[in-house]
Amino acid sequence: MGLIEDFDKKGNWLFKKRSFIPIFLYVIAGITLFLTDYEVIDFTNIYWSIACLAVSLFGLVIRIITVALTPKGTSGRNTSAGQVADQLNTKGIYSIVRHPLYVGNFLMWLGLIIYVGVPEFIIFGIFFFWLYYERIMFAEEQFIRNKFGDDFIKWSAKTPAFFPSFKHYQKTDLYFSWKSVLKREYSGFFATFFSFLLINFMKKYFYFEEFIPDWFWIYSTAGAFVIFILLRSLKKYTSVFEIKDRN
Repeated sequence: MGLIEDFDKKGNWLFKKRSFIPIFLYVIAGITLFLTDYEVIDFTNIYWSIACLAVSLFGLVIRIITVALTPKGTSGRNTSAGQVADQLNTKGIYSIVRHPLYVGNFLMWLGLIIYVGVPEFIIFGIFFFWLYYERIMFAEEQFIRNKFGDDFIKWSAKTPAFFPSFKHYQKTDLYFSWKSVLKREYSGFFATFFSFLLINFMKKYFYFEEFIPDWFWIYSTAGAFVIFILLRSLKKYTSVFEIKDRN
């Protein structure tokens, strides 16, 4: 099997198995914290905690902007079953970077990786995500290259894959859809706070043999959980998030 086919196959496989990635990283983080007794900055420092959370929430903001301005059935709206693209997104945030959702995902995880605080884990986490997303991005681009041909080539020639550039920014014609955001991003919002709570719990246990996380994370995660339940209930039991054709 050639490298192109190998990268494409592995990228599609990793995309379908992406829900297991957090479990893997939680396990590695737990092992790291169990084996080490040092960190970059004291995790009980509230300002450090907020700074790490801010990095993750900034990643969520990037996802929100992308989701709110990306219609269903276009590139960037893949499903768990595989790649989807009835048309190619080239405007708005997609004129700044080709994979804005993955930029957002990386930043959401980067805040958490930094909060773990162990230099070796920070290096591992960044390297792991680079290899992981590189293959998924390759597989996605193979799909849309085969489907859109020259249009993709022209777009990719001027739009960076991961590090944004505003040089060729084009305003999108779509309106900002809060319904899309609330319908799709509530789970990621809660998962962010829960992940910080989990890391804080492991640190308190392994470093101080305490079972109660810091109250900041308990309260903030409880608030995020209430929002999660509310939005999930609205999505499941009502039609409030029903979205009309946005094209």
